[in-house]
Amino acid sequence: MFLLETDGVSVRYGGDVALDAVSVSMAPGEVTGLIGPNGAGKTTLFNCVTGMQPVRSGRVLFDGKDVTRLGAGRRARLGMARTFQRLELFLSMSVRDNVRVAGDIVRANTRTRLDVRAETERVLAITGLSDIADREVAAIPTGRARVVEVARALMTRPRLLLLDEPAAGQTEEESERFATLLENVASDGVAVCLVEHDLPLVMGLCSTIHVLDHGVLIASGTPAEVRESPAVIEAYIGTETPA
Repeated sequence: MFLLETDGVSVRYGGDVALDAVSVSMAPGEVTGLIGPNGAGKTTLFNCVTGMQPVRSGRVLFDGKDVTRLGAGRRARLGMARTFQRLELFLSMSVRDNVRVAGDIVRANTRTRLDVRAETERVLAITGLSDIADREVAAIPTGRARVVEVARALMTRPRLLLLDEPAAGQTEEESERFATLLENVASDGVAVCLVEHDLPLVMGLCSTIHVLDHGVLIASGTPAEVRESPAVIEAYIGTETPA
């Protein structure tokens, strides 16, 4: 059973079509990829899923329930969490405090009994950030700052984790550790979806990949099926070298 499904989701900005009847799915315990050229609609789809962008038509289903009209806060409380293309961190605060603040917000806005201090240390450990926990975020490399964003999202104990270009700025070694982290998160039953231009990372990590081009879903399938799709080769793989 899928945890997240979009059913014919469409978005228009004036006369421009950002998404055209897009239907994708994401399953618990799996890492799903969402790829395509710049401007294909990937972030817009994330915004529709999380309630930050109203849809013109179609539905968003979470755990079998229609959440299309729910606000972003309600969806977050149901178990959705995300990161953004641009780093959204408190640069003058330590890594530990950036992670901890998410737990403070969860405890203040829900009935969850959360030992924020203990959970912060647990999340720092599983994300490999304990060694830099006391450093200001502004002083750490971009690749590790990306992991801080993921750690903060994990503090909300999500059921669905949406990552927007999380490997940007990472070294090859950091990317390998990051892939292992996402595999471990998924193995705990979380549905993970990443928008990413690092095709080796996507192809090696994801069970299912959805491909968008100009707001249209042009392919869905296993990495092998997507890699061999003529539409994907023409629109993306064969026309640009992903970063």
